[in-house]
This record gives sequence, C-alpha cells and structure tokens, in this order.
Amino acid sequence: MQVRGRGQGIVYREARMHRARALGITGWVRNRMDESVEAMLQGSPAVLAVVCDWMRDGYSAALVGDIKVTEVEPPFPRLDRFELQPTL
Repeated sequence: MQVRGRGQGIVYREARMHRARALGITGWVRNRMDESVEAMLQGSPAVLAVVCDWMRDGYSAALVGDIKVTEVEPPFPRLDRFELQPTL
C-alpha cells in the first residue's frame, strides 16, 4: 500500500504503526524519498478494511490525497509483528 498526501511524515507513520498493532495487524511501514508512505499489511480482510479507512480519514493531521492498494498473491513471507522501517 502506498499513501500520498500532505502532513504525513514520521508522525503519520508512527500513528499507523500503533493503530495496526492495536488491531492485531502485522507488517511494516516506512517513509519514501518521494514523500509518500508505504506499508505492507497482513491480517483478516475485515480488519485490513478498518485500517485502510483509518489511513484515509482517521488521522486528522494528515490530508491523504491518494491510497494505492496492491494485493500480493501467495507465496509471501508471514510477518509476526508490525514495525517501522527506514526511509526508502
């Protein structure tokens, strides 16, 4: 998933991490050099939908302009926690 908008940065990334952990989502999130935020999320479809809605509208400090979701087909590595990754 890639998120573009204004005012996201480090605070948005950390808020996303805390929200994902609270919902039991595993994966990672990182800032990109093009000022977007990228994430790999793993969880049930219902919980992933909640997280996607939150990323679009649930964080008032960010004005999200675009969310691009790409579903990854198996096989892929299963992640056991949600963590921050360095900027790419």
